Amino acid sequence: MSEDQRQETPKIQVDDDWKRQAQAEKERLAAEQGAGGAGGAGEMPEPTFAALVSRMAMEVSLYLGDVRIEGTPDTVNPEMAKFNIDLLQVLEEKTKGNLTNEEKKLLDTVLYELRMRYVQRVSG
Repeated sequence: MSEDQRQETPKIQVDDDWKRQAQAEKERLAAEQGAGGAGGAGEMPEPTFAALVSRMAMEVSLYLGDVRIEGTPDTVNPEMAKFNIDLLQVLEEKTKGNLTNEEKKLLDTVLYELRMRYVQRVSG
């Protein structure tokens, strides 16, 4: 038996890092609104790369059925989930070399996790 055959098959570990980052962004925006900062009465918060990625990830979650909004029709639509994942991939390709390390890590993590959840959803 060769050494390569003895090595374990790598295991996929899906972390919830992007969810924590999205929640932190949401809390930051809420704090700004409460402190009279951007996003106060009539003002929108400053758009950020993290907010864009989080918003797109939330849409994928809606289309995969992971998030449901009470009082609205069912939004499960795997084709639209894949479309939004593909849009994030286009964003990744078009911003290559122009992101901070934190932004790149966020996008990489979100794409990986959404792809894994999509595969889980459509395969069973």
